[in-house]
Amino acid sequence: MSEDNAPEIVLALEIDDPALADRLAALLGNIAGLRLAAPGEAATATIVARDPRIMPADIALTQRELDVLALMAEGASNKMIARRLGISVHTVKFHVGSLLAKLDATGRTDAVAHAARRGVIEL
Repeated sequence: MSEDNAPEIVLALEIDDPALADRLAALLGNIAGLRLAAPGEAATATIVARDPRIMPADIALTQRELDVLALMAEGASNKMIARRLGISVHTVKFHVGSLLAKLDATGRTDAVAHAARRGVIEL
């Protein structure tokens, strides 16, 4: 407990960028009643900042699937995607099917929603 008998807050940092983590630790380390958690220690609260360019480990999309997914998120049809990427409509359909399976989605809109929720793409 701190001097004013308020409970101590133990804060964990889960930040992909080491420089940002160090800056936050330095800023937060001097706040009364707040202590940064040691590795593996239970925390009262956690600050999480993930690099949006890093795909979740359980989703392995190819660069081409990411390209197709980005165009799907823009509302492009298979024909439009094929033209933009310089591939056949058949190949686009193959990639869309693969995306639906990998994202456990029931359709194109569901795939985009799943991908956004999981941090694969930003809307």
